[in-house]
Amino acid sequence: MARSLKKGPYVDPKLLKKIEGKKPLATEMIKTWARRSQIAPEMVGFKFGVYNGKAHIEVLVSEDMVGHRLGEFSPTKKFVRHGGKMQKEMETKQKEGEIVAAQAAKAAADAAGAKKPPK
Repeated sequence: MARSLKKGPYVDPKLLKKIEGKKPLATEMIKTWARRSQIAPEMVGFKFGVYNGKAHIEVLVSEDMVGHRLGEFSPTKKFVRHGGKMQKEMETKQKEGEIVAAQAAKAAADAAGAKKPPK
């Protein structure tokens, strides 16, 4: 459920205090644990270090990010591909097939170029 419009967006007061009086892009990364805080227009141009549970991920705020939450740009989970050994075998076969296809296309292009009589 979305936040009520009469309440307005939630921006952590500590973040606003840290930004106050500073110039964007001239300041170093501002570390924060407030992933729930919405990005306000005053934050554009600042670098935030948003904590993901393990480390601070650097996020440079742009105009497109206004209205989103800081946590959206700092993923908390690392995607681990599925499959293990079987998946690796399938991927290597696929790469080999792509290499063979590329070599065949190159050979065909070279052969077509060699058949044309020089002018």
